[in-house]
Amino acid sequence: MKKKAIKIPKTIIIVCIAIAALVFLQQRLSAHQQTKYSAQNLSLRPPFNGHRELTEKITLGAVGDVLIHPPVYQDAFNGAGYNFAPIFEQVKPLLEKPDILTANQESMLGGVELGLSGYPLFNSPQQVANALVDAGVDIVSTANNHALDKGEKGIHSESAYLDQLGLPHVGSYSNERDRQKLRILNKNGIRIAFIAYTYGTNGIPLPKGKEFLVNIIDKKTMKSEIARAKSNADVVVMSLHWGNEYERIPTNEQRDVAQFLANEGVDIIFGSHPHVLQPMEWMKTKDGRKTFVIYSLGNFISGQQGDYKDIGGIATIDVTKQITKMGSKMILSNPTFTPTYVTSQQNKSYRIVPLAKARNYGLTSAKAKYDEIKLHMAKWLQ
Repeated sequence: MKKKAIKIPKTIIIVCIAIAALVFLQQRLSAHQQTKYSAQNLSLRPPFNGHRELTEKITLGAVGDVLIHPPVYQDAFNGAGYNFAPIFEQVKPLLEKPDILTANQESMLGGVELGLSGYPLFNSPQQVANALVDAGVDIVSTANNHALDKGEKGIHSESAYLDQLGLPHVGSYSNERDRQKLRILNKNGIRIAFIAYTYGTNGIPLPKGKEFLVNIIDKKTMKSEIARAKSNADVVVMSLHWGNEYERIPTNEQRDVAQFLANEGVDIIFGSHPHVLQPMEWMKTKDGRKTFVIYSLGNFISGQQGDYKDIGGIATIDVTKQITKMGSKMILSNPTFTPTYVTSQQNKSYRIVPLAKARNYGLTSAKAKYDEIKLHMAKWLQ
């Protein structure tokens, strides 16, 4: 006799399948959670308990007066415009070496619209600035005794052109707001603040209520600006127009002002106005620092000749920033000076050349002059 087949209700089958599926899903979920938990608890590298130290270094450079006499800009005229780039070609490799390079733009860059002119009221083609940028200059000082040679219009015209060109400038300003803006250049994480003042403007008075046009040496004003610069930068550089023309040794007044500025926190002083070179010096401060001073950088390019007025140079100094667990520390070191010479033939073909190679350009005493200048500039360094 056949056995009767046992019929299992569909409901029970569905329930069993559901239970099996649930068990399977729980197992998968448990395995996933275990894997995830294990991954999150992998042993980690122990934290670094040491203190990181960082050192950055840049080289700061400076050249002296860019004073464009009529023969110089006449020589730069090519029939269609002004091209001053050839003047700097022979020293361009030297100018490009510093990480930051500053120059003293002595003659007003008011442009042809205001009428070109020479001594005693200078006004130069604005294309001078293009050549400076091409040669490697990063910022110019415009605080000097010729800053008002074309009045307020000259300053506005010069400032507008330099702004358009993207060449920072310091010392003369279009308005008070511009004057209050610190000029700080940042290279490799080292912030350099540039300030500039002049002893005067050749007797041309500043318009009443517009004292912002040119920075005139005043200890109270300088002290305030130095304090602002110190709070925003690592190094403070002062370009100073001072001293007596054609004197190769600084006056007592120059040294007194330099000591005041050093004590207030200025780290580097680049001097101009004498049109001849004056020595370099380390000046000790009341808080134990050292300030580097070049009393005069002389003429870098001009139409003046003889009696050391055609000898200038490129000064450099290394600026090092050390960051440790104790904070940051700034170190100035390795001051150098490379003499240059302005050569020309009958008021044409003006060129700046290394003084060491000036014999090739007609200066028969080049070697003796080079040795003399190197000794003169370094005689107060210790």
